[in-house]
Amino acid sequence: MPHVVTDACIRCKYTDCVDVCPVDCFHEGPNFLAINPDECIDCAVCVPECPVGAIYAEEDVPADQQHFIQLNAELSQKFPVITRTKAALPDADEWKDVKDKLKYLER
Repeated sequence: MPHVVTDACIRCKYTDCVDVCPVDCFHEGPNFLAINPDECIDCAVCVPECPVGAIYAEEDVPADQQHFIQLNAELSQKFPVITRTKAALPDADEWKDVKDKLKYLER
């Protein structure tokens, strides 16, 4: 089962998870990261690296976040691969504890 980036990543886009990924399965959008489920090898090394707890194993995605499974699959096909850590978005710290951010997702 692949891992999934969920709502907490939106408008933060901390990229600590990217450097530890052994298969470069992260894809970068304007304000969100997505994991390509076909490339993820379920190693879970990215999970503890995410400072906002946005990454889950697919089988552990909370019920209210299930739509992110399909969203990661879709957006990882549109967003370019990211392989190195970058600075978080400038106002990431202001957004890290905000809930229900899907309406702010930029595609």
